[in-house]
Amino acid sequence: MNQKAHQPDSLPAPGPTALGASEKLVALISDEIAAAGGWLPFDLYMERALYAPGLGYYSGGAVKFGRRAEDGSDFVTAPELSPLFAATLARPLAQALEASGTRHLMEFGAGTGKLAAGLLVALDALGASFDSYSIVDLSGELRERQRETIEAQAPALASRVRWLDALPETFEGVVIGNEVLDAMPVRLFSHAGDLWRERGVVFDGGALAFEDRPVTSPADAALLAETGIAGDYVTETHEAGRAFTRTICTMLARGAAFFIDYGFPRHEYYHPQRAQGTLMCHYRHRAHGDPFVYPGLQDITAHVEFTGIAEAGVEAGADLLGYTSQARFLLNAGITDALAEFDPNDAARFLPAANAVQKLISEAEMGELFKVIAFSRGIDGTLDAFARGDRSHTL
Repeated sequence: MNQKAHQPDSLPAPGPTALGASEKLVALISDEIAAAGGWLPFDLYMERALYAPGLGYYSGGAVKFGRRAEDGSDFVTAPELSPLFAATLARPLAQALEASGTRHLMEFGAGTGKLAAGLLVALDALGASFDSYSIVDLSGELRERQRETIEAQAPALASRVRWLDALPETFEGVVIGNEVLDAMPVRLFSHAGDLWRERGVVFDGGALAFEDRPVTSPADAALLAETGIAGDYVTETHEAGRAFTRTICTMLARGAAFFIDYGFPRHEYYHPQRAQGTLMCHYRHRAHGDPFVYPGLQDITAHVEFTGIAEAGVEAGADLLGYTSQARFLLNAGITDALAEFDPNDAARFLPAANAVQKLISEAEMGELFKVIAFSRGIDGTLDAFARGDRSHTL
């Protein structure tokens, strides 16, 4: 298979074992394209590239999460950046448990397990009463890493953790999803002149490639018309993310669900200046825009359109508990108080902690691009973390 066009010289080459796994995934996808008549919608390609059993990015054995390319990882998340993220997030989670009278937590996409371990320790230190911490993750390799991390960093609480293969019909407690929505498959659309086309994937000349086809579905046409886009434009729609949110908010009988991710409300998402869309790929801590580079070995993401997420949760019967920037959420929840526990005279510990907090709350780093949205059932009023700077009115 000729994938040479999708191997930029600027990216490090994978080893032979990893490359072989990627080629197997390309073969699987090319067979599916052929079976579908030669064209596959992009969301189905993205789903296979990320989640095909044993070969997808999240279902295979890639390292994924880490601090630098040298450790084999592709990107860093807030829990990897600083333990103060979990220590601060634990406070609104504890408040939500108390306000809803529930005693269980559930995390989606727990990564290396650092967030889970940090939350377990912090919740215990806060005196929060909880009976179980469930993790939903498709990757067997990540489950094992999570187990090891939790047993090493929260040994006294590890017995409360369990891994779920399927969602319960109902759940009473607090749900956490950090950088989960951006990994949901998206559909791609292009606009030129007065015509919308859906962007799909073909296998052309031995390589994966894009091909656009006119939109024929009235429902799709109506949805795209609502964006108000004119001129040449490429963008995404988020059916999978909205469906996931509806599922979680339907499952939530009592408690709260928190989702932390990068993105915008609808009027900013479909902005005239965002004409190339938000699709992005991450490989060895380098970002680029080609989703056909090393399928199964690189992350593929899109920014979250939070208005649609809010609508999905409310349609499922949940209340919108709050929506704000990550910076405002963490400041309201007391991240500066957590930093103040470090001795400024101990430069070896204080400076790295202060630098990490700066990245978490700075507008130039993660503070503004990342948002926190939360839904609830059975909680009166709001939480301290949304008490100031709530942006629900902008959705």
